[in-house]
Amino acid sequence: MRSRPPLRSAAAGIVIAILAVVVLAADQLAKTVAIDSLPPERVVPVIGEALQFYLVRNPGAAFSLGEGVTWIFTIALAIVAGIIVYLAARRVHSRLWAVVLGLLLGGVLGNLTDRLLREPGFPVGHVVDFISTPWMMPAIYNVADVFIVSMIISVAILVLFGLRLDGTRETKASRSTESAAADDAPSGAEPGAR
Repeated sequence: MRSRPPLRSAAAGIVIAILAVVVLAADQLAKTVAIDSLPPERVVPVIGEALQFYLVRNPGAAFSLGEGVTWIFTIALAIVAGIIVYLAARRVHSRLWAVVLGLLLGGVLGNLTDRLLREPGFPVGHVVDFISTPWMMPAIYNVADVFIVSMIISVAILVLFGLRLDGTRETKASRSTESAAADDAPSGAEPGAR
């Protein structure tokens, strides 16, 4: 069975961009519907206590931490988005990495959009949260958060299984070869440089 050829950088960038736009649109649509249809800070049971809606505007991070430094979260989200865009443009050739990074970028952009455009204003807007699963965790979250958390877990799994951004797999042999090349390189030179 032949493996698929790696994605070109442009194709990986397109995959990442499309997925990011889809997640961003889904997140912002869900937040708009929540704002228009849910009463603020009142429990609305959806599936008993397993799934509830509870509309809040969160000035901080998870569990409302850091409410007084909202602008730091805006900068952090912008940096993460920038790193993903850089990787998409330069290094990603793996379909799996393109999907994971596209979904992660969409989640990051969803919450960044709230920080930039929602009340009380740029760059300290409050993130709209409305999903509550008290049996699983006490936090209230949104669609963007679901993608951010699940894709960070996916990144950890891809790294754990040795799948590189370029689509190749890290093996014990490749680690040994890279380590030997680094040991043979002159002091101060880049590994693999000639």
